[in-house]
Amino acid sequence: MRNKYNKMIEDFRSYGIELTDKQLEQFDKYFEILIRVNEVMNLTAITDFDDVCKLHFVDSISCAPFVDFKDKEYSLIDIGTGAGFPGIPLKIVYPNLHVTLLDSLNKRINFLNEVIDTLGLNESGSIETLHGRAEDFSSSKGGSLREKFDFAVSRAVANMSTLTEYCLPYVKVGGEFIAFKGDKGSEEVEAAKGAIHLLGGKLKECKEFLLPDTDITRTICIVDKKERTSKMYPRKAGTPAKKPL
Repeated sequence: MRNKYNKMIEDFRSYGIELTDKQLEQFDKYFEILIRVNEVMNLTAITDFDDVCKLHFVDSISCAPFVDFKDKEYSLIDIGTGAGFPGIPLKIVYPNLHVTLLDSLNKRINFLNEVIDTLGLNESGSIETLHGRAEDFSSSKGGSLREKFDFAVSRAVANMSTLTEYCLPYVKVGGEFIAFKGDKGSEEVEAAKGAIHLLGGKLKECKEFLLPDTDITRTICIVDKKERTSKMYPRKAGTPAKKPL
């Protein structure tokens, strides 16, 4: 098992993470389910083993040098999780996290539930799936998860302005919204500064880096939740994407 994942082990180690045999087994099962289900449902265009390890698994924990998830039982919601990235890799590496995976497609929710059950992720603490749009559960009109989480994360979902309206209403004051972005992350944040302020946030940092042993640029953007989000936001479903703040 370890020989198979040598490259990934080194990549994780570069982020200060030493994977256990159990965690490697969980990633291995995750890969197997992802590839099997992907044959009948479009989950990812990336299917090569090394590419999945680098571009999905390693990429999902690339925030580790900038955010300390260790030890405390933080609550985290992954908005538009898709095939479970970054939420499931973060749960594997940090079993102390209480994770909610939110996605709008029920077929993906069924896939995620299979992954959770097969990997035994609930044995180490809560992880749950939620079917709906990002705007559904954080509305000021009955949004049951509004400002309930220590962290909201999202990867490859929308431009930063739209994403901020999706995510920041879920974060409690004192918490953080973490956006996983590509090489245009800093530009997106610059364009989203007004939206960030309007929604009660303040940009903490925007770190650009290369994925280990590649020339692939990634950006981690971290927004502190400083004030409660106005009851005006999020706007009704579909509006944040059509008319970004």
